Amino acid sequence: MTDLSVATPAANAAPAPAQPPVARRADIATLLLDRLGDERLGLRTRESDWTWDAVVRESAARAGLARELRREGPFHIGVLLENVPDFVFWLGAAALAGATVVGINPTRGNAQLEADIRYVDCQLIVTDAAGMARLRALDLGLEPDRFLLVDDPAYAELLDAHRVQPVAYAGPEALLLLLFTSGTTGTSKAVKCTQRRLAVLGYAASDKFGHVREDVDYCCMPLFHGNAIMALWAPALVNGATVCLTPKFSATGFLSDVRYFGATFFTYVGKALGYLLATPATAGDADTTLVRGFGTEASVADQAEFRRRFAAELFEGYGSSEGPALAALDPQAPAAALGRPAHPGVAVVNPDTLEDCPRAVLDEYGRVLNPDESVGEMVDKAGAIVFEGYYKNDVADAERLRNGWYWTGDLGYIDEAGFLYFGGRKGDWLRVDGENTSTLLIEQVVRRHPAVIAAAVYGVPDPRSGDRVMAAIEVADPDAFDVTEFAEFLSAQDDLGSKGAPRLLRVSGSLPVTGSNKVLKRELQEQRWHTDELLYRWFGRGKPEYEPLTDSGKLELEAEFVSFGRANLF
Repeated sequence: MTDLSVATPAANAAPAPAQPPVARRADIATLLLDRLGDERLGLRTRESDWTWDAVVRESAARAGLARELRREGPFHIGVLLENVPDFVFWLGAAALAGATVVGINPTRGNAQLEADIRYVDCQLIVTDAAGMARLRALDLGLEPDRFLLVDDPAYAELLDAHRVQPVAYAGPEALLLLLFTSGTTGTSKAVKCTQRRLAVLGYAASDKFGHVREDVDYCCMPLFHGNAIMALWAPALVNGATVCLTPKFSATGFLSDVRYFGATFFTYVGKALGYLLATPATAGDADTTLVRGFGTEASVADQAEFRRRFAAELFEGYGSSEGPALAALDPQAPAAALGRPAHPGVAVVNPDTLEDCPRAVLDEYGRVLNPDESVGEMVDKAGAIVFEGYYKNDVADAERLRNGWYWTGDLGYIDEAGFLYFGGRKGDWLRVDGENTSTLLIEQVVRRHPAVIAAAVYGVPDPRSGDRVMAAIEVADPDAFDVTEFAEFLSAQDDLGSKGAPRLLRVSGSLPVTGSNKVLKRELQEQRWHTDELLYRWFGRGKPEYEPLTDSGKLELEAEFVSFGRANLF
């Protein structure tokens, strides 16, 4: 590939002149063209740097190549790459060429990967030799010339033949992205995102989280996911900030990368933050340029520990690839709250009556005392105009848009002070001994234990009635994990209700996750106790006391289901 990199490290480079203010742009293509001539570093890796001007020109070369290779049908380009510069260049290329980037999730199994690619009608796939080795085994219905390998010498020659002055062939309404949902609780779908929507998100994130041109944004979350593109790449483009890439998230490499790049901002998901906090603390952890981060699904305890250890702010939010923002930041919000409803149309409603739920009454630990009436589905009554739909999935579209509202599919509640809380997915509430219990609140307690890297709490059937609480935890060494000490820890947590202590415990060295490092709770719930990993069971009442759940114990448990006429449930 022709090297348009800038060799001078960012730390020693003279500051680029400030860009004159321009009107807010309505599309990503125009935002890119605004960066022509911008000599601030736009993209960095450990190996090379590119100015923003060079980023746009690299994108333009790929746009020209894509247009030459275009065929009849949807102009969809699949990208199967780690976080490498070509992924960023192809995002820009699609914006300029009027194409659509489909981020392909490499963590999918072969059957699902094949189904994903066929479903979204990719007519061209950009990958590397490692990705191609996997794709060859799949029936994708594509000829060999439909694949571009970024590490093939012939690829660089193709790009050199298409280096022209950057121009835009598309506008705000052009479909730019198809983003697969994480699929933690159901079959994944491809979310549509136009150039207009992504530009709006870039400006909105800047306004909400204070992105500025001087930022150095560390991209350690995968670019095939909305987290990295919507919460990092888009605001960086809007402001002309610097994007720094690492191929994939590494807990042990995080601080080294932050210091190398001089990073000020990063994005995360809860499990990645848990991995980071599991690394040994050092006296110099707070000695970095890091100012803030944005992410989802980190426990309140993990957020607090990160702030203490790394002296940087975290903005924990609620969001999805398809939906509008629901919460506005409020410095007075309790630690567990998302903030206040972003506008009067954001509500928590009873899906049966379509009426707003009563306010939640919280105890001193933040537990909901009236969940039956106060917990409902979070909706945006004005959000139907923001949601752009799923690709070729009218049924899923209709599920999201009912009664003229956007339905998140997630539970929530609003407390008496008007603060909005995430209550979990629809399956995150279970009924134990006739009482509704939130698995999300139990997870927050379980994840406080210093040996727990990640956790999932979910309901499994009880032999007699209702549900039992089961927890799966990831630890560094399952065989060395002290389950007795863990039980004592749970007993000492004042905010763990009497129905909250897990009756079944799975101890793992590696919980199943999505490509964006979200724990696949659905898969764990389906497996229940049908696993070869370490399992423990707590009998009786009072304080939890765990004993191993052996093969014979599993048979005894299943015999209970038979004796109570619930054999169909195990």
